[in-house]
Amino acid sequence: MTPAAATRTSGAAPALRRLYFVRFGFAVVWAGLLALTGSDLSVAAGVLLVLYPLFDVGAAVVDARSSRTRELVLNMVLSALAAVGLAVAAASGIPAVLRVWGAWAVLAGAVQLVVALRRRRLGGQWPMILSGGISVLAGASFIASAGRDDASLTNLAGYAVLGGVFFLISAIRLGPAAGGHE
Repeated sequence: MTPAAATRTSGAAPALRRLYFVRFGFAVVWAGLLALTGSDLSVAAGVLLVLYPLFDVGAAVVDARSSRTRELVLNMVLSALAAVGLAVAAASGIPAVLRVWGAWAVLAGAVQLVVALRRRRLGGQWPMILSGGISVLAGASFIASAGRDDASLTNLAGYAVLGGVFFLISAIRLGPAAGGHE
């Protein structure tokens, strides 16, 4: 990492910390709402399914503006495509939703892994590295489970909470890099 890149990255720590706290809160609330809709693919569940990747687009925009991380543009595109794909898949049933969500989790997890590996000198990135890797595995699991008779949306809520916990841990670990305040 060049000195200029290191300065730009370390200057992004406070913004990342705030963003990670917001992402944690969103994930927990979203998962709770999805759990309340049950395992059926209701209109409310469909709206929540589309909302999650749209929130991810917004978070990636905020992140990219503060850190100037180019790979996040790919994440924005993937998440926007996932939102559209999930809107279409919701009309086809739970298996279609799990396939689209799974594909998005695999690809977005890979991007998250690359971004976190590049940011590891910033501190607080090991949870993001783990989260990216787990997202790839979870996405493959969602795709595989789509063909089962008992396929349901409930695992997506757990996936969101786990991802949120990783954002929380990373935000806490970024505290010293962010100046230890906030």
